[in-house]
Amino acid sequence: MNSTDDLIKHYEERLAAFEERLRRMESDAGSAPAPVRALRAGTGLRLGVDVGGTFTDLLMLDEKNGRTYTAKVPSTPADSSIGVLNGIEKICREAGIAPTDITEVMHGTTVATNTVLTNAGALVGLVTTKGYRDVLQIARSYVPGGLGGWVIWNKTPPLAPLELTIEADERMGANGDVVSSLDEARIRKDLKRLFDQGIEALTIALFNSYANDAHEKRIAEIARDIAPDIPVSTSASIMPEMYEYERAETTVVNSYVRPVVSKYVSNLQRELRNRMGENVLLQILRSDGGLSSAQLAMDQPVNLLMSGPAGGVSGALWIAKQAKFENLLTFDMGGTSTDVALIQNSVARTRRETRVADVTVRAPSIDVRTVGAGGGSIAYVPELTKALRVGPQSAGADPGPAAYMKGGEEPTVTDANVVLGYLPSDAKLGGDMAISRDKAAEAVGKIADALSIPVEEAAEGIIKIVNENMCGALRLVSVEQGYDPREFALIGFGGAGPLHANALARLINSWPAIIPPGPGVLCAYGDATTQLRNEASQTYVTRVADTSDAEVGKMLTELRETAARELTSEGVASSGQSVFYQIDIRYHGQGMKLTIDVSPEDFEREGLAGVGRRFDKEHEQLFTFALDAEHELVGLRAVVQDAEKSFIAENRGAGGADASSARVHTTRIYADGSWQEGHVYDRDRLRPGNRIDGPAVITEMDSTALILPDHVGIVDDVGNILIWPADHEKAR
Repeated sequence: MNSTDDLIKHYEERLAAFEERLRRMESDAGSAPAPVRALRAGTGLRLGVDVGGTFTDLLMLDEKNGRTYTAKVPSTPADSSIGVLNGIEKICREAGIAPTDITEVMHGTTVATNTVLTNAGALVGLVTTKGYRDVLQIARSYVPGGLGGWVIWNKTPPLAPLELTIEADERMGANGDVVSSLDEARIRKDLKRLFDQGIEALTIALFNSYANDAHEKRIAEIARDIAPDIPVSTSASIMPEMYEYERAETTVVNSYVRPVVSKYVSNLQRELRNRMGENVLLQILRSDGGLSSAQLAMDQPVNLLMSGPAGGVSGALWIAKQAKFENLLTFDMGGTSTDVALIQNSVARTRRETRVADVTVRAPSIDVRTVGAGGGSIAYVPELTKALRVGPQSAGADPGPAAYMKGGEEPTVTDANVVLGYLPSDAKLGGDMAISRDKAAEAVGKIADALSIPVEEAAEGIIKIVNENMCGALRLVSVEQGYDPREFALIGFGGAGPLHANALARLINSWPAIIPPGPGVLCAYGDATTQLRNEASQTYVTRVADTSDAEVGKMLTELRETAARELTSEGVASSGQSVFYQIDIRYHGQGMKLTIDVSPEDFEREGLAGVGRRFDKEHEQLFTFALDAEHELVGLRAVVQDAEKSFIAENRGAGGADASSARVHTTRIYADGSWQEGHVYDRDRLRPGNRIDGPAVITEMDSTALILPDHVGIVDDVGNILIWPADHEKAR
């Protein structure tokens, strides 16, 4: 979209699509129309909400006027919806608008993740095929660790206990034929016994159901007849792919988090409608960076396990496109943890598996690596080793770092930043949270006393250690995947990311270090600018030589139509939908597989031969070699998404190199073992073209950025601060 008129036209087209769909449904004889959501056109206010471990971030986009509004409120771990509603109240108050003016709310949530991490999910019952009752216990017979890992490994109990697992007397063949019919009388009896044991959710995962799920559907009907209030998840609807263990585990996790997520989303949706009107559209961010409807999020919450981190990557990707950067390492540092990911050619790397704690599910997610290093990470000196350690323990939101004056007493990374002058004590987090340098120095003094060094050296030691921890995570997504970090820019965001981005870029030699506008709420930016997405998949194991482009193309088209139905029901006209295919492929005889993305146009032009070439190239990228061997297809997938959400940014005007008008006052910064003179800048007063010589601190409502000595920050046309070494050719 290039103008306000285009944006209005876009909404009118979506509304017309709803009305046309409703007319078609009403014209169908004997069938009642399905509920269709109607959007309120005209307001153009879109709200992104991201819940973190310490803060809840909000960003509102005013599409008509090209304005953005941000807010940051403390998270409420006991019930994160309270923090969300507090944030909505605050951002509406500060923007001077009524909640009813907001038409869309896009929400990245950690509810599903936290449910798994805290073992707070439902009591799950499992139905398997006769002979497969131990499917979760046997798993893949893999023990993590070295050769002696089995000696010390305590296996986590499965989320569906063996005593709550029953067997169905049935069997499907791999080709979908019925080998043994379902014994309905026996399964009804066993289900009644299972429900009598108090299960709160039911999973049905039968052998070969991906080929024919008739028995799963029938057992689900019987279960709903016996206990209509118990949610039922069938493996063929959650993951219609082969590998019985992965399919069972994924569906069990879906059942485990489903009651908790459903309650959270439904309650939040109800409160939003009470405050914003019945037609407000709530969408939840998926692990793969796309949006899901609220209903689909409640039905398939397993796709939300990495919802929180995905928002940051989506926001970074959106900003990078505006600034014309295609290759990025993303660095999202919050109060509790740090998430990193890799973007190549404007596409975030994804994986088909999502891992949370000891649970691994087959659900698509952005390839995000997480380390327990954040602004709230606690520093300590063990009595035995007398060596400084940082994290993964965190002060979190309550009580938080000592500098926040909320009762925290332990030294944290944030306290170290305050002591060193990186986070000025006159800065206000979220616009209204004061910082105490005295409290921070008192806390860090514990480390200094334990090591018998000055408090500044102790603080700098804390920062260096946490930077190395985060650098290790960046190597996981770059060097270990066959990528050279020197070929990527580094974008730092999150509440604490801009304070450490310059130092990390120096460690891995990734330039420039990019500090985007509103870095502390970039995850919310990602929520507000990403696209509604859905996918459909099927297993298809065959040698490439034994099939044809036409046959595979037909199946992909059918999957595309299946995936598009959910988007159409949400009011996305077919003309506004885009699609790409994913093909799981391997060398014949291989156990592992890779997923290759291909557009419909490229598949039509290149066919399976082109997919094979892309697979060889990817295999060589990851493993340094490709084989002269026959290719074998494993699975097909179609991913359909809404058109990219547009936003016309407010024109900030151009400025010269002189940034002195944005200076607030002079300051002292401790870096490289000594105090150095620098300046504090107000980011709201910086203009494109401005040059900031380090050392410097740039403050704004939601975050604080640091430019180290011998480095330069240059404001680009989009408002990003690009940090370069002072002697770099781009900084001259």
